Amino acid sequence: MQTSQPKGFYVTVDEPQPDSPGNWRDNGVRVIKADQLDSNTTQTPGMTRAAAIDAARVGAQQIWAGTVTIHPNARTGAHHHGALESVIYVVRGRARMRWGEHLEFVAEADPGDFIFVPPWVPHQEINASTDEPLECVLVRSDSEAVVVNLDIEPTEEPTAVPWIDPIHRHASPSTRS
Repeated sequence: MQTSQPKGFYVTVDEPQPDSPGNWRDNGVRVIKADQLDSNTTQTPGMTRAAAIDAARVGAQQIWAGTVTIHPNARTGAHHHGALESVIYVVRGRARMRWGEHLEFVAEADPGDFIFVPPWVPHQEINASTDEPLECVLVRSDSEAVVVNLDIEPTEEPTAVPWIDPIHRHASPSTRS
């Protein structure tokens, strides 16, 4: 049985590293403790965002990361994140996502699930639980917290949209890696 190298980018030790700061103690890994998150970031009604990683806090140049909490049975206002891609990881609770020009599409995510939101997509996060907060981790493709709140009249009955993995289209869930 042959094994192949995973696809990706590899740097060998003898290649020069661009813009190496040299002072790894102060310019290396940063650990942001849970009690040090910054809620002084752009907010959307219905949720509480807190920044962990951004340009101002750690010097991040290409990502923003933080948390969001949505109270039981609550929903956010419609919004988008401009040209940024967003990833949401559900830590606790059940997320119901609506998206589209009139929030006409819907899908749900459970703890351990990831949600991808492409640039410019109007969306709304909903806590599908009536008695448990929805807690998620957010990562965006820029170090600034871009949030554009929208005034959208939502469709009354959204269409459920299942996700079909284009790479493993015919694999059963137990054989996916």
